Amino acid sequence: MAYGERNSWAALVASAISIAVYLAIVAPQIGSRPVGEIEWSWPMLWTILGGLALSIAASIAWGLLVHRSDPQAEHVEDVRDVDISRLGERVGQAFLTIGLVAVLLMCAARMDWFWIANAAYLGFALSAVADCLTRVIVYRAGMP
Repeated sequence: MAYGERNSWAALVASAISIAVYLAIVAPQIGSRPVGEIEWSWPMLWTILGGLALSIAASIAWGLLVHRSDPQAEHVEDVRDVDISRLGERVGQAFLTIGLVAVLLMCAARMDWFWIANAAYLGFALSAVADCLTRVIVYRAGMP
């Protein structure tokens, strides 16, 4: 498995876990409290930071396991890896752009901060997942 694919898998799993944790904390509050009273800022911050830390830790641990099984293995990035990285970034950027346009429209409509922040979070989350998922699919299936 290529270095880039390994890191994409680690980031994809970490993103999915952090999104699930955030939703498990915040979603139950939506029906039971007014939107203005929902505690979302600290759970959002901690799940973002936790997802980043988990992604880095998983990538390092996986790299150490690969190095232990094959000490001669090196991280070599070729043209294919660069192309896959660019494609993943382009797909991810599309979701980020959509999310930020939604945030601007919500600001113009003077919506509650809860909805604005969660639209931004959704844009970033979908961007990360789409980026990593694209990379993993292309590593497995080949460039289109």
